[in-house]
Amino acid sequence: MIRKNPSGHVPVVHETAFVDPTAILCGKVIVEENVFIGPYAVIRADEVNAAGDMEPIVIGANSNIQDGVVIHCKAGGGVTIGRQASIAHRSIVHGPCVVGDNVFIGFNSVLFNCKVGEGSVVRHNSVVEGCTVPPGFHIPSTTNVHSDADLAMIKPVSADQAGFSESVAQANNELVKGYKRIRNEF
Repeated sequence: MIRKNPSGHVPVVHETAFVDPTAILCGKVIVEENVFIGPYAVIRADEVNAAGDMEPIVIGANSNIQDGVVIHCKAGGGVTIGRQASIAHRSIVHGPCVVGDNVFIGFNSVLFNCKVGEGSVVRHNSVVEGCTVPPGFHIPSTTNVHSDADLAMIKPVSADQAGFSESVAQANNELVKGYKRIRNEF
């Protein structure tokens, strides 16, 4: 469902993207080409800053926002999801937040007020807030990262972990094509 926010912004969705009919996109949201937005995802850009404005939520090309993901911004802050990124089931991305290209965010993870560098992997049930994850980092499942000191304990992404992230992105790109093809069969 596409909704206008109280400020009058309406989501802009590229014609090649697929948004599941149960998903909700509200406000200043930009969805680029070949994006997959799964069932019950909520992407909501509706809070303004003190000046009455807001930055957009941008979902980069060839990315996938899976089932039950919530993306929202605080006080007009923005969220940018890079190209070929995977935000897995039931994750929360709360702005201000930047997720780089080719990033994998695992099931049930929470990102808040942070930057996740290109090619990084945040595994399942992890929390990343108030810090910058350098490119190519792997954050193991159930890890809480709240500072640069926490990051010093984390190893770079292995080739196997990077390959998994790429396979998830590729599978979801194929879903875009399949769901767009059968869109009118229901």
